[in-house]
Amino acid sequence: MAIYHFSAKIISRASGSSALASAAYRSASRLHDQRLDRHHDFSNKPGVVHSEVLLPEGAPDYLSDREQLWNAVEAAELRKDAQLAREVEFAIPRELDQAECIRLAREFVEREFVSRGMIADLNVHWDVGADGEAKPHAHVMLTTREVGENGFGPKNRDWNRTDLLEKWRERWAEHVNSRLAELDIDARVDHRSLEAQGIELEPQHKIGPAASRMAAHGLESERHAEHLEIARANGAKIIADPRVALDAITHNQATFTTRDLARFIHRHSDGKEQFDQAMSAVRASPDCVALGKDGRGEDRFTSRGMIEAEQRLERATDRLASRRDHHLPTAMVDKAINAAGRRGLTLGGEQSAALTHIARSAGIATVTGYAGTGKSAMLGVTREAWEAAGYQVQGLALSGIAAENLEGGSGIASRTIASIEHQWSQGRDLLTSNHVLVIDEAGMIGSRQMERVIGEAEKRGAKVVLVGDPEQLQAIEAGAAFRSIAERHGSVEITEIRRQREDWQRGATRQLATGRTAEALQDYEARGHVHAAETREAARADLIDRWDRDRAAAPDATRIILTHTRDEVQALNEAARERLREAGQLGEDVTLRVERGQRSFAAGDRIMFLKNERGMGVKNGSLGTVQSVAAARMAVMLDDGRAVAFDLKDYNQLDHGYAATVHKAQGVTVDRVHVLATPGLDRHAAYVALSRHRDQVDLHYGRDDFGDQSKLVRTLSRERSKDMASDYARTFADRRQIWLPEPIVQKAKPAPTRDPFAGLDLRPMSTPPTRGRFDGLKLRIPAPVPAAEPLGLERAVQRFARATDDILRIRKDGYTELPHQRIAYEKACEAIDRIRPHAARDLRAAFTRDTGLISEAAQGSTNAAIRVMALEAELRASPELRADRFVEEWQKLARQHRTLRQAGDDAGLRAIGERMSTLGKSLERDAQAESLVRKRLSELGIRSGGGGSISHDIQDWLDHSRGRGLGR
Repeated sequence: MAIYHFSAKIISRASGSSALASAAYRSASRLHDQRLDRHHDFSNKPGVVHSEVLLPEGAPDYLSDREQLWNAVEAAELRKDAQLAREVEFAIPRELDQAECIRLAREFVEREFVSRGMIADLNVHWDVGADGEAKPHAHVMLTTREVGENGFGPKNRDWNRTDLLEKWRERWAEHVNSRLAELDIDARVDHRSLEAQGIELEPQHKIGPAASRMAAHGLESERHAEHLEIARANGAKIIADPRVALDAITHNQATFTTRDLARFIHRHSDGKEQFDQAMSAVRASPDCVALGKDGRGEDRFTSRGMIEAEQRLERATDRLASRRDHHLPTAMVDKAINAAGRRGLTLGGEQSAALTHIARSAGIATVTGYAGTGKSAMLGVTREAWEAAGYQVQGLALSGIAAENLEGGSGIASRTIASIEHQWSQGRDLLTSNHVLVIDEAGMIGSRQMERVIGEAEKRGAKVVLVGDPEQLQAIEAGAAFRSIAERHGSVEITEIRRQREDWQRGATRQLATGRTAEALQDYEARGHVHAAETREAARADLIDRWDRDRAAAPDATRIILTHTRDEVQALNEAARERLREAGQLGEDVTLRVERGQRSFAAGDRIMFLKNERGMGVKNGSLGTVQSVAAARMAVMLDDGRAVAFDLKDYNQLDHGYAATVHKAQGVTVDRVHVLATPGLDRHAAYVALSRHRDQVDLHYGRDDFGDQSKLVRTLSRERSKDMASDYARTFADRRQIWLPEPIVQKAKPAPTRDPFAGLDLRPMSTPPTRGRFDGLKLRIPAPVPAAEPLGLERAVQRFARATDDILRIRKDGYTELPHQRIAYEKACEAIDRIRPHAARDLRAAFTRDTGLISEAAQGSTNAAIRVMALEAELRASPELRADRFVEEWQKLARQHRTLRQAGDDAGLRAIGERMSTLGKSLERDAQAESLVRKRLSELGIRSGGGGSISHDIQDWLDHSRGRGLGR
């Protein structure tokens, strides 16, 4: 788990600092300070592995000498409290070797600091921490004055802006994550504060080696003491409540390894003793769940919170799936299809099947489709039918550009999930039972966010339609919710690709969608669309040449350049813009300061908006062409034909729009695409990048990134699908024979009993082991529903009810069921469990509580049975609900007990007493519910005996009631 740290401070004379002394210490060198006429010698300092001065364009060469540079800085500053330099310090991932660390730091410094006109004194340190592992980091001293051929000029106050520092922090995280992805290293950093990430830990200052050495020699260091105090406090928080650590680790990944946990604990603890305690606390916590081994043979874990989020999502989708509240008459569907046909839009067979599927009355429907299969067009036709039937259709997507593409392709008014969640939190724009919620590019949504949205829709009675492709870009946050829902409830798949106009290209897209990346690349290479160059720089130049020739040959075609990183996007934007400038197709440049730094814009420029702004009608990723630009105002013609004009003081989140990252492009369709491949791509990003085009796509790469085409194929074929905690649970429990404590009935021969279901076991189960760390954990395993049978649950419930009814009728007559009836019942159990895990148990419990449901469901009216079955599933998953049910049943029995005692019915009292005893014993295998019920004993009129079980307390209550004649 790579660590994020990025801080900045001012080196000032007011604090007694010297630029020469600071530079000498950070570079481990000996420098002469002309102002003080003394030497600062730190040449014996270990750990400095790289040191250089980087000059911006136009700076005199002599300033590349460190001693001359900082003496010139000191000479330019006359005030006794002058600010001499700014120091930026950042941690470098220890997963990288030294060469990669230096390269990573150097590229960032050149792009973010030197390109703005600062001189940067870069020093990379390679210290070793107390754990024996490397602690690579960089110190960058930056000049505060502008510099030209004649030396230093005035101070640049813009470099002091707080928002610029925040942008540097964000860009460093992006830079690091991009490089880690390129190198296929499974680690990420997050620039946001712990509070912003929802992590209940206090952020720590980075502690440098000097402060560490001072502490090692018994010397005081305020910074070191503060660092250790925060680390100790965080370690104490983790020991007291291990969920703090588990919630933090599972923020972006549903599962984690022991190594991930150890790195996190090491960062947030002080010393070996507290580290060991924190590790033990987390590993022993009932909220830490072992899942088994992953594909690499590593043990994986998750948090109970992650499992519960997945279970809440599962229950919400189950309840939606059981509803039949959004019926769309066939006549309206046919009318919408015919109207589309008159406009020239003819739906294919798979599109029509998908339309029929989502038009059904069920509360949730899922459509999976390859890229370019016309999902948006199909949704547009369905929207017309929904609106004609009086429903209100609302579109959602994770990103602004995806929401814009959904709205443009289907006519469904769409917005981002973040914006709608904000509105919901304010009590505005709430869903109703009249809403149909269409969520596009659903594969990019994490489990927790999906659970919140689905839960809100289920609570308000809205219908949900999920549309996407689980093989395209993966969710940024933890989980793979869309894939899980599609597997559990089934989906209609659209595989007939319509975007590409040539058959072989449609075939290549199908290959990309099904993981056959190598075959797709072979097809493109055979037709001359894969281009190699000696270096990435040469590949970039070749790409721009081809883009420029294509632009001249087909000026009316739409096109975009795609690559993986923002750095490459900026380089490609600048190169493409230079070609337009040479061709005389741009107006006069106006240099503006926008969110990402200084940029030159002119009439004719392509631009991309980088922030959602509802007032302007633009979203993050919207594209347009500049119509006019001045120092304070810009007018743009958007690609959808709308014109917008805005003041740059109100909106400056924009950049050139010739190139974009692959993540910005999911959902985009253009005529021509040019792709620059870099090592950060995987098969999901390659699938998106190589499927955006209608007519043509060209892929460029450098042999310095990929030695040959086989390395390119291996990189672009890498599997990086997100996992779910539930992906591991069943196989692990089965393999380790872990008892999952759920209400499972033991096998027994039929015998006279008041329970009509006696002997109808769902599956054999050995005697439960003694209680352990997994007790109370409800691991539920999703099973796929065949897409060809969207009504499978209803039929399975009816089949189960019929089998149950057959056995109960023959038992009622005093006979034992026949073998074929027992086989039919067991097969019905297996069938319904394949559709919804544990459904047979839940349905049996539902039938036990209300036997009238059996005949009703057996005759085909299954809605009520499914609703009660869903409630039983909630009870099984929630100790709070089980405790509530216990209290309700006890109070009912207590009322009957009082009535029978008043009537003097001793036989009835004995029967009720047995039922109360049985109820109390039911808690003996449910420690969680028992703990909750114990807090409510006074409410039940039961006196706790202290230390004994509730079953004993109930027996005491019964004895006292008999002895005292209570209720008479």
